[in-house]
Amino acid sequence: MPSTPLFAAVDIGGTKIAGALVDGAGRLRHSLRLPTPATESGAAVLAVVHKVLDQLSGTADWAAVTAVGIGSAGPVDLVGGTVSPVNIPGWRGFPLVAEVAAHPAVAGHPTAAGHPIAAGGALPVRLAGDGVAMAAAEHWQGAARGAANALCLVVSTGVGAGLVLDGAVRPGPSGNAGHLGHITVDLDGEPCPCGSRGCLEGLASGTAIARRALAEGWRPDGEDRSARAVAASAAAGDPVALASFDRAARALAAGIAATAALVDLDRVVIGGGVATAGDLLFAPLARHLDRYAALSYIRGLDVRRAELGTDAGLIGAAALCR
Repeated sequence: MPSTPLFAAVDIGGTKIAGALVDGAGRLRHSLRLPTPATESGAAVLAVVHKVLDQLSGTADWAAVTAVGIGSAGPVDLVGGTVSPVNIPGWRGFPLVAEVAAHPAVAGHPTAAGHPIAAGGALPVRLAGDGVAMAAAEHWQGAARGAANALCLVVSTGVGAGLVLDGAVRPGPSGNAGHLGHITVDLDGEPCPCGSRGCLEGLASGTAIARRALAEGWRPDGEDRSARAVAASAAAGDPVALASFDRAARALAAGIAATAALVDLDRVVIGGGVATAGDLLFAPLARHLDRYAALSYIRGLDVRRAELGTDAGLIGAAALCR
């Protein structure tokens, strides 16, 4: 058994549900990833969460776990312990904290030697939006270390974000502060599943990049029609694929510049699957930021690539428990 406490971390997104045990230095043990049945019922999605917890609790290290942290696609409601991920329609006001707390391995956790658990053996469960979890991770162990005021974005199936202000992660009362994916950047844009229109997520997410490329005539070499395939075509010089990434970068630049103008940022950190496209995203982003970040105090924003990769959500979920 480890001599120091561990945190159980669960990262829930529209594409995958991941889990791991994380130590006090942010190192992962027993990590696993399972696909999210996003188009199925809420019960089916919960079953995958339970499967992740089943596998983690089956390890010898489970006895040293002192809390469970959850980073979920949002919106989230910290007061009610519920989630309503835009990309998981089966979860609307879903009582995720209560459901995880009721899992047998969480509700009846053994007392780890030297690390007493709450009365009755139940582990505390902490919830945050995935963008807030990513911000917590990058501020703890990644590219936002040392930044007093930072915006951390996850650009993937959707677009999530979290804010670091005055040296601390600030989720806000509901847990959704910094939810950049659902600010309007196109006044006459398409309707968004969130109920608004012209949202940043509808222009800059991986889903949006692929959708726009297909609508403009891009045709993949194989059956893969994801943003990853669009990136491969863009790297080969396909003008339609390049234009789709450019539009996504322009939307991101508008959202980042607006946030920087509002809260006076030191740094911007960008991660998620779309960020793995590298300069296909970051080069046009820098160009468009020169245009949109025009005020003197936000010019020359320090934009960095996230350092923790696909582990950021899990490390951030653990950071919630520290």
